[in-house]
Amino acid sequence: MKKSIVRKRLSARKRRMGRRLDRFNFPDDLSRPMMRSGNVQFELAERVVGTAYGGLGLIHQLAIDLGLPQAIDRRLHVFKLHLPYHESDHVLNLAFNALCGGTCLQDLELRRQDEAYLNLLDAQRIPDPTTAGDFCRRFQRQDLKDLQAAIDEARLKIWAQQPPEFFTQAIIEADGTMVETGAECKQGIDISYKGEWGYHPLVITLANTGEELRLLNRPGNRPSHEGAAGLLDESIALCRAAGFQKILLRGDTDFSQTERLDGWHEQGDVTFIFGYDVTAKLHILADDLQNAAWKPLHRPPRYEVRSKPRTKPERVKPGLVERHEFKDIRLVDEWVAEFDYRPVACGRDYRMVVVRKNLEIDDPKQGTLFDDYRYFFYILNDWELTPEQVVFSANDRGNQENHLSQLHAARALHAPVDNLLSNEAYMLCTSLAWNLKAWLALRLPVAAGQRQAQQQAEKQKLLKLEFRTFVNSWLRIPCQVLRTGRQLVCRLLAWNEWQDAFFRLAEALNYPLRC
Repeated sequence: MKKSIVRKRLSARKRRMGRRLDRFNFPDDLSRPMMRSGNVQFELAERVVGTAYGGLGLIHQLAIDLGLPQAIDRRLHVFKLHLPYHESDHVLNLAFNALCGGTCLQDLELRRQDEAYLNLLDAQRIPDPTTAGDFCRRFQRQDLKDLQAAIDEARLKIWAQQPPEFFTQAIIEADGTMVETGAECKQGIDISYKGEWGYHPLVITLANTGEELRLLNRPGNRPSHEGAAGLLDESIALCRAAGFQKILLRGDTDFSQTERLDGWHEQGDVTFIFGYDVTAKLHILADDLQNAAWKPLHRPPRYEVRSKPRTKPERVKPGLVERHEFKDIRLVDEWVAEFDYRPVACGRDYRMVVVRKNLEIDDPKQGTLFDDYRYFFYILNDWELTPEQVVFSANDRGNQENHLSQLHAARALHAPVDNLLSNEAYMLCTSLAWNLKAWLALRLPVAAGQRQAQQQAEKQKLLKLEFRTFVNSWLRIPCQVLRTGRQLVCRLLAWNEWQDAFFRLAEALNYPLRC
């Protein structure tokens, strides 16, 4: 379809929706509710088929554009014979199920019964839930590494298309998350210190884009840092091969693996900021600092008020705390200082930044009011950042919790199969759905000229979209799927605010990716 026709139709739909949603556009008869019953009749189409997930065709085109199916089939060899499915069919089948709102293996049967969905993928059929589970159970440790290598191959292609400023610094973060399961026959599960049964996967993410770089499934009782050093080294090598000039490692206190700090520092392009446990020795060192070493820590506002400031609502929680006679801990102020520190396992000094939180504690049961303070330590090998910048950067690591919650929302951190490795295979395949969302944002073209700033902001907004919002805006689009000659035509039947970017990306995918 010509670009001019698409542009006219998008503008017309936008105008129609604007008129319908105008706050002053009321119906003539206000005595009846807005949702009015009508004479609705239902018919079954004969030749024309449609699907609720028309945007999946764009995701599939992106995967083909990156050569992802070919990379998977070339590197991953789980089957001796392909009767009839290839490895890429299974991997993409699990990823696409998550993108279409599937929450379990059984939802694959809904995709299999959707004729338009199959036409959209130009597939005669797709694997059923039982076959998909058998595929995951075939994985060995080397197969997981081969699949990760295939995903990295596609990842490097999309990174290579980014502007030079994209490669200024790669921020790599590590964290563990709990995947609970009530099943009693899943091999590899164990109980965590919180009493939760399940698995405890380790996830390495790239904070720049939110992508999952590495994933390692572990029993539920394993500590967060176990296996992290090796995965961080692999992620460093990946980012270095992509052309990143600097690499920053971030993690909480569990990841300050002091025996590895010297090795990372000696690489030259790697810096790190890790939380550090409050030991008795560090507590004494912080207490012994001179008053002149402490500076007040002023945090910037969380957001900028673009409209008129609103009246703050009455705070309900303090009244409930007082009524129930709970201990009330209030932050008075924060101070920051720094000193040199050499961990026992290290051969050199590193920079230790400490935050002191002065607290006011009210304990109604004891009838006392007293002050207290707490320390938070951060170890790093960067002497250029100010102490305030170190603290803010370390606090930004909290955004990885959002990335993990999005992986949970995509059901990537789920354990539907029967053992440790097979569930890791499922997690790796399904987390590809979240990575495809990030790659789609990175592939979105930005034109030079008057609309450059607007389209760049649109690209960043898409990159930060939550998974559910992304599915509703980019995937869940009613669509007719028509076969005409050698073409597959996807006729979108609904409009939303993202469709200008949708068609801009669809046009860009018609041209081969230049790497």
